[in-house]
Amino acid sequence: MGELILLLGGARSGKSHYAETWAKDHGQTVLFVATAQIYDEEMRERIEAHRATRPPEWHTLEAPLWVSRAVAEASLPTPDTVIVDCLTLLTSNALLALPEDCTQAEADAAIMAQTEDVWRAVQASEATWLVVTNEVGMGVVPPYRLGRFYRDALGRANQWLAQRADRVLLLVAGLPWALKG
Repeated sequence: MGELILLLGGARSGKSHYAETWAKDHGQTVLFVATAQIYDEEMRERIEAHRATRPPEWHTLEAPLWVSRAVAEASLPTPDTVIVDCLTLLTSNALLALPEDCTQAEADAAIMAQTEDVWRAVQASEATWLVVTNEVGMGVVPPYRLGRFYRDALGRANQWLAQRADRVLLLVAGLPWALKG
């Protein structure tokens, strides 16, 4: 089974940069699993900027949902390092695929299904997996229903994955704090 390093932090805390630097320093064959989807021009520009910073020898796999299936079906060299960037957007994608009148239990189930799917991919691999996710429990309670569902479900998913991770780092202002391992 592969190693799981969970990288938590707020927006612009340095999580992705840390993952990419770690992969550059330790990985030989790197797979970057991108979960973002292009919904507007601004998001297109963000994705293009991220692509431009990755080394050309890295392989990129776009998987907005079901990471383990996408990795298993991809005809790419076997990686020794995998970056999933990020569980936060994977969670958002799962939530937005639900009907607008979904319940918290349905949101939790959909998001846990995606989280467990990432875990299955780690278990089926010999690679080191760096999974990037936002720590959403340090802010205010969102003023709208879907935002609360999202925050609560992602918080539960982060806890579940952190229990299984070999190492957990919290990034603040680009500085990693070891929480586990």
